[in-house]
Amino acid sequence: MTTQDPKQSTWSSRSVATRFQHGFFYALIHLAGRRPAYALLYLVAAWYTLFRPALRRRCYYYLKRRFPRAGRVGLALHSYRLAVAFGKTLIDRAVIGILAPSQLTVEFASGEKLAALVAERRGLVLVTAHVGGWQAAMASIDFLHTPVNMLLQRAAGDVDRHWFEHAGRPRPFKIIDPTGYLGGSLEMLAVLKRGELLCVMGDRVLGSDRNVVRARFLGGEALFPTSAFRIAAATGAPLAVLFADKTGAASYALHLPLTLRVPDGLGRDPEAYRPFVEAFVAALEAFAVEHPYQFFNFHDMWA
Repeated sequence: MTTQDPKQSTWSSRSVATRFQHGFFYALIHLAGRRPAYALLYLVAAWYTLFRPALRRRCYYYLKRRFPRAGRVGLALHSYRLAVAFGKTLIDRAVIGILAPSQLTVEFASGEKLAALVAERRGLVLVTAHVGGWQAAMASIDFLHTPVNMLLQRAAGDVDRHWFEHAGRPRPFKIIDPTGYLGGSLEMLAVLKRGELLCVMGDRVLGSDRNVVRARFLGGEALFPTSAFRIAAATGAPLAVLFADKTGAASYALHLPLTLRVPDGLGRDPEAYRPFVEAFVAALEAFAVEHPYQFFNFHDMWA
């Protein structure tokens, strides 16, 4: 069984707000819709920015890299804008479940290309990141008509609901626990052998830190996992990088900036997968440069 290395335990998926605070927003969405929830969000984000320095510091890991010339006031303003953008994605996720998926539109110009990869029947590794509306992406790939499996770790006490939990619907994807036996690798191999989709976050190390490489990201060396690329090599499944950005008040766009074929026989050394990790990191950095307030990885990747 793999365990999370202490050096990688600086983050948590546990919800920032309390159950009551989340419930208040959910009730507001149910009664009045998305816009009043947005209006309240601006006040809540200001309160957190001004009076919760510990949370503000979590934003600064990224913001100091993305805006290296910003001073203390500038970083505080960037932190506020980042908090608002993050809050809107959480509200949008709740809107999909509480009201209806039709409340948001999702454009995907590369849908046919993704469908062609699935049609190979070799499975497909989808690598995404904590950017934009990745939840919207997962709610929008049902057009592929293929079972979805997600490598996902949820912390105890996480009261932030996924969109399908609001609607009381069955979970639209199977969760593979990265802290389980062999890091869930046997399950990942099995679903790809069945021709299914496997979604992996490429910007966060889960479980053991033995399968990571340091790659240049926003001016510094940051840690990135190699698990997605190793599993693609082992199964022969194609790998696709998928990001979703918020393009308007009620709209998102899915992007497929990169597809990769990872050859078999690269062995166990994480360094063998460096070229593929660096290709992903380059796509991630381009997203962060273009959408500076849609990067929601709140731990120190550069530690």
